[in-house]
Amino acid sequence: MALLTEKFFDSKDEMTEHLASILEHTLSQAIETDAAASILVSGGSSPAPAYKRLSGLDLDWSKITVAMVDERWVEPSHEKSNEAFINSTLLQDKASNASFVTMKNSQTTAVDGQTEVEERYQALKQPFDVTILGMGPDGHTASLFPNAEGLESALETDQLVCAINAIESEVTGSITERISLTLAGIANTQHAILLISGDAKRAVYEEAKQAGSELDIPLRAVLGLPNLKLSVFWCP
Repeated sequence: MALLTEKFFDSKDEMTEHLASILEHTLSQAIETDAAASILVSGGSSPAPAYKRLSGLDLDWSKITVAMVDERWVEPSHEKSNEAFINSTLLQDKASNASFVTMKNSQTTAVDGQTEVEERYQALKQPFDVTILGMGPDGHTASLFPNAEGLESALETDQLVCAINAIESEVTGSITERISLTLAGIANTQHAILLISGDAKRAVYEEAKQAGSELDIPLRAVLGLPNLKLSVFWCP
């Protein structure tokens, strides 16, 4: 099982403050120790305020590499692109000096593009210093969607990234083709932070802690990773 720490906050502002503080400390320590830092980031509304706060901090951003946890297989100009989201939230102000490793490339499909993305990610500082994860109401994390095409391989491979084709749903929307960290990629971090908000997602998270199929609730696989330092932050 993961080395789990749960922190329940009274508000999103309180969670944002705590997350930004942890990220600042983690990145500063990594730079001091290794002269470099790596942070893997997710899209979504939960981390956005922390990203914006982090972007203005006086860190040595030239020594920090930012990379994606997952991405829809769309162009960076697309409104649903996580790359565009990170550019507009985190990679602003002082953080604009960070290196940014993206997932989308010129290949037609995520399957075709996977090898190139794997090469990019193998070149990152490893283990990653911190990885920020989210969770959907269906129990997915990163783009590890329930019963998706490619999910079994993603949970078993020792590669860092994988191509995923999700089953279309209200959660996935119409863009089901993704590239994502694998379970091994998620495990390859000094500290993972899972952000959850709302009672409905809290219930899914509690269900994921119970025994059951990892294919039905992929978060179970992450919670079951031995020796993963995982902090779970929840707010209403």
